[in-house]
Amino acid sequence: MSASPLSDSVRASAPVEGPSAAGRAEPPDPYPAGRPDADPVSRHKLTAVTGLAALSLDAMASVAYGPEAIVLVLAAAGGYGLGFTLPVTLGIAALLAVLVASYRQVIAAFPDGGGSYAVAKTYLGARTSLVAAASLVLDYVLNVAVAVTAGVAALTSALPSLYDQRVGICLAVLVLVTGVNLRGIVDSARAFLVPTAVFVGAILTMIVVGLFRDAPASTEAAAGHASVLGDNATTVGALLLLKAFASGCSALTGVEAIANAVPSFRAPAARRAQRAEVALGALLGVMLIGLSVLISRFGLQPVEGVTVLAQLADASLGHNWAFYLVQFATMILLALSANTSFGGLPVLLGLLARDNHLPHVFGLKADRQVHRHGVLTLSAVSAALLLFSGGDTNTLVPLFAIGVFIGFTVAQTGMVLHWRTVRGPRWVGKALLNGFGALLTGVSAVVVTATKFHDGAWLIVVALPLLMVLFAQVHRAYAKIGARLEVGRVPHVPCRQRSLVLVPVSSLTRLTGEALSAAVSLGDEVRAVTVCHPDPEDRAQTEALERDWALWNPGVPLIRLTSERRTLGRPIAAYANKLAESEPGTRITVLVPEAEPAHLWQRLLQNQRGAVVAHAVRRDTDAVICRLRFRLG
Repeated sequence: MSASPLSDSVRASAPVEGPSAAGRAEPPDPYPAGRPDADPVSRHKLTAVTGLAALSLDAMASVAYGPEAIVLVLAAAGGYGLGFTLPVTLGIAALLAVLVASYRQVIAAFPDGGGSYAVAKTYLGARTSLVAAASLVLDYVLNVAVAVTAGVAALTSALPSLYDQRVGICLAVLVLVTGVNLRGIVDSARAFLVPTAVFVGAILTMIVVGLFRDAPASTEAAAGHASVLGDNATTVGALLLLKAFASGCSALTGVEAIANAVPSFRAPAARRAQRAEVALGALLGVMLIGLSVLISRFGLQPVEGVTVLAQLADASLGHNWAFYLVQFATMILLALSANTSFGGLPVLLGLLARDNHLPHVFGLKADRQVHRHGVLTLSAVSAALLLFSGGDTNTLVPLFAIGVFIGFTVAQTGMVLHWRTVRGPRWVGKALLNGFGALLTGVSAVVVTATKFHDGAWLIVVALPLLMVLFAQVHRAYAKIGARLEVGRVPHVPCRQRSLVLVPVSSLTRLTGEALSAAVSLGDEVRAVTVCHPDPEDRAQTEALERDWALWNPGVPLIRLTSERRTLGRPIAAYANKLAESEPGTRITVLVPEAEPAHLWQRLLQNQRGAVVAHAVRRDTDAVICRLRFRLG
């Protein structure tokens, strides 16, 4: 008889503080590069390269829509406005550099992962940490839905006949990504490494080739499509530039994912995660700036029905197989960029579960170091969003990126306090860097929320506090359970009590004999009980059982429990309660014998009487329940 899992799942309610790693050397890698399989756990963790493939797809794919978001905003001021595309992109690249430097610091200070949640919990208080956690949860879930719908939209643009099946295709892609991630984050990284490399290689090739062209190689992609360029303006207002900056910052989503999932890396985890973060920042910055240079170089104008990236590929590479390779690679990476959420969110949910803000089941790991319940929950919620939106990207985009900017702001604000507390070499400069980044991302969060509020961003404003309330309610529930179980206190010395075991029986079989043998081994006194209903057939069966019992004479009395209603579990539960009242110093145990068939399908042949009895006793009594499995195989 195993102990109740509740006592194992409830831990002390006091939060676990994220220790600072400043001034503390990380332990050396115990598994040298030549022996990656020396540790079975290490085999299911990430290197810097596979970490880049598993956790950076969201950020990499954002180059497909980040520059376009800038161009579409600036197009309202005509060709003069488009001239500010490169300056705005350079501002975003500068912010990217600040964020990468900041999250490198976060990784070093909080090697247990959690990103902005861990920073806020240590330096900004529990409530602010829940703001960060809720915003990241919402952003991760929306990222899956947006990524899948964007990838499928690219497919249906190339093959319009599939448009009516887009919801089914979205769900199929989601099932594929979920299945790969259930095999472990390393397997998902290996599966997505080639698409990531092809996409990055295609974009960098397109940029290099475009820089050597004096004029577009082709404009066939945009031919016949209406321009969305506004009337030419003589000036561009600061508000328009700020809106373009905020819209372009959607390209920064996913920068925080590596810091959230540091425990998924091989030892030394923090060092590998920092390398992956720097590589992500460098690649993303080069691609964003390079694409913006091409936009200015070719004088590109946005048109309806053709993406900016498609026009750039057409202008740089020509309307040939290379153009279609870029489009196909973009489509694949957009769809697979949902993998960033599957790598980061389950780890975050595990940390929230450890701190008693979510059910502890989210903290469990499978053999391949997979937070399986987190992966499946993310998949289920994302599937609901896909069905709600009808597979339409435009329905989801207004909700996207707000949460991640809140997380950016919270993380950098917390790091300012971190440097004030820890100090160390050049701490003033580091604190100023984080403070400047917090100011920029805070302003971006306000602008994005304000400009997209009526388009659906109000849902995030409503959902974020509701999610925080959920976290708080779960924490209070665990606090009550912990107080009831006296977690953290030394328990009373165990004392032996008189034990009385009840064994429900309905017939005489080998299972009955096995159950009574187990019962007499467990208790000081054993009683067999059988439930009798008033109809003649049931009374006859009970009387026959009593006659056979007397002939068998096992040395255990058989008690008839009469019930006017056709119920099995409640009479046994009522009898157990009656015994507990009449014999207060006695520990009552109900031993439920059950036959376990050799094959799974044979369970359908059973009447489930044992489950019915166990449920009633668990619900209505304080008796101990022991379920005896008799294997038939």
